[in-house]
Amino acid sequence: MRDTLRLEGIAGVVVVVLAIAVVTLRDPVIGGGLMLLVAGLALIAKGVATSTMRAFGLT
Repeated sequence: MRDTLRLEGIAGVVVVVLAIAVVTLRDPVIGGGLMLLVAGLALIAKGVATSTMRAFGLT
C-alpha cells in the first residue's frame, strides 16, 4: 500500500481521518454524515479508475 499511495497519499488519508474525528467529537451526527460522504466518494473514484483501466485494456 505504501508503494501505491506514497507518503503524500498516506498523509492525506491521515488528515482526512483526523478532520472527521474532530468533527465527530463536536457533533456525532455530522461526523457520521461526513464518513458516509467520504466512503461514497471513494467508491465513485474506484469505479472511475476501474472503468478507465478497463477501457485501456489493463484489466
